[in-house]
Amino acid sequence: MKNVYTTILTILIGVSAFAQNANIKKADKLFLQRAYMDASDEYRKAADKNQEILQNLGDSYFYTNRMGNAEETYRLLFLRHEGEVAPEYKFRFAHALRASGNHEEADKYMSEYLGTKVNFEDWENELDSTVVHTYTTDQVMQNAASSDFGITFMGDRVVFASTRNQDRPIYKWNNKPYLDLYTADISEEGQLSNISLFSDEINTDTHESSAAFSDDGQTMYFDRTNARRVKTLWSEVPVATIRIYRAEMVNGEWDNIEELPFTSDDYSTEHPTLSADGTKLYFASDMPGGLGSFDIYVVDVNEDGTFGEPQNLGPNVNTPEREQFPYISDEGVLYFASTGRMGFGNLDLFRSEGSNGSFEEAQNLGSSVNSSSDDFAFVLKEGEDRGYFASNRRGSDNLYAFTREDYEKPVVPKDLRETNVETGRQQLRDVGNIHFDFDKAEILPEAEETLDKVVNIMKEYPTLEIEIGSHADARGPDQYNQKLSERRAAATLEYIVSQGIDRNRLSAQGYGESRPLNDCTQPTGCTVEQYARNRRSEFTIMN
Repeated sequence: MKNVYTTILTILIGVSAFAQNANIKKADKLFLQRAYMDASDEYRKAADKNQEILQNLGDSYFYTNRMGNAEETYRLLFLRHEGEVAPEYKFRFAHALRASGNHEEADKYMSEYLGTKVNFEDWENELDSTVVHTYTTDQVMQNAASSDFGITFMGDRVVFASTRNQDRPIYKWNNKPYLDLYTADISEEGQLSNISLFSDEINTDTHESSAAFSDDGQTMYFDRTNARRVKTLWSEVPVATIRIYRAEMVNGEWDNIEELPFTSDDYSTEHPTLSADGTKLYFASDMPGGLGSFDIYVVDVNEDGTFGEPQNLGPNVNTPEREQFPYISDEGVLYFASTGRMGFGNLDLFRSEGSNGSFEEAQNLGSSVNSSSDDFAFVLKEGEDRGYFASNRRGSDNLYAFTREDYEKPVVPKDLRETNVETGRQQLRDVGNIHFDFDKAEILPEAEETLDKVVNIMKEYPTLEIEIGSHADARGPDQYNQKLSERRAAATLEYIVSQGIDRNRLSAQGYGESRPLNDCTQPTGCTVEQYARNRRSEFTIMN
């Protein structure tokens, strides 16, 4: 009887292993076909998740914006296989961490990926004082069942892409219908009404999206996904690439629909946007010769309707990661989405000023419009300072209307500023440093008078932001002094907050013994007074 039980158990184990292998093979096939929703369902069934399964499962979550699941899976991947994981997983893990607000850990993995120090807090503080505009945003339609994005102006109406047409086939990437173009009226508040399908000559059973129109409304460009799948330069598994098409208005109908000559089965061209004079077409592509995954290009549109050779916009715009969804404003400012620059997480919106045929270093649009999720497909009515963008910050791609205004940098009068002779930084005039007892972080009674001056100035100038930089003398181990300076910075901040100052207007940074005000860099050789001078908190103006 014992042998019978053993035989049955062996058979059951074999059947279970066979079933698991079948599920994994099915999952792998779905993953290679970019059917990420179904692939994740199959990978989840695996009882023993090896490195490859964890990588593919994490990616399946990541590419379908399930960032909480992606973070959990990537964390398990690095916990089990640290040192064996390819660098791109650090990049994606960092974005998943950023999406959950875990900036400290996201900085760690992004720093390792880039090979350079990343500090989100410092970057955000600097960005807040350099953005060009501040944005007020409002979600256009509460429609969780569909994905809406890729909006553009067409005269006094808009055209956008949506998955709301239930008659279309299902796209296995996200298990939603293929995209169609829609048109709608705009209210004064930016809301959409009278939504209807765009021209039947344009929409098909594959994806159409990202329309762009000439100023006279007689020519349009748009994306269309190839109906057939082929092996490409970047994929051994057959995939459907994206081409840009052009159409012309003839007798009230869209006609003469043709793919542009620089499109290909081997790579994608997508997201067209046309300059105000119609002579240049900007688009995104993963064509050979770029700087990374997808780059932004420009091509001349000749008077006879032919095209020049596409030109890569270069490193001021493009990075080794993804740049997509370009939009060129009437004033020649390029707006686009990128994962390759410091941002708030996933795709962020950026701007780059055009000048003499080239573009300046791109700048993040800031926290008033960007989120920790994907933010993309920005369009603008420049003279009216209003427009739209798309974001999946609430789970699925949705349209957001915005208005914007020029950012007015807070002004602190010159008579309240002075440049420190020692640090070169802008500090509050007539407000000296505060000092600490040896090996202590408590605020001394004599320091309170100085701190109260800081509080009064911040109350008088409610937009003023201050960095508290705290320091230790050279006595004691480096690591201990670093922690001591951080405690001093925190104590200084808490005192100011206790007097009614908003915590968000303050940042606290400990510098250990790295920035002495004199030559006392060794634990011996200086007087008590000389060492005491370095045990301090300083107040630097951040805007």
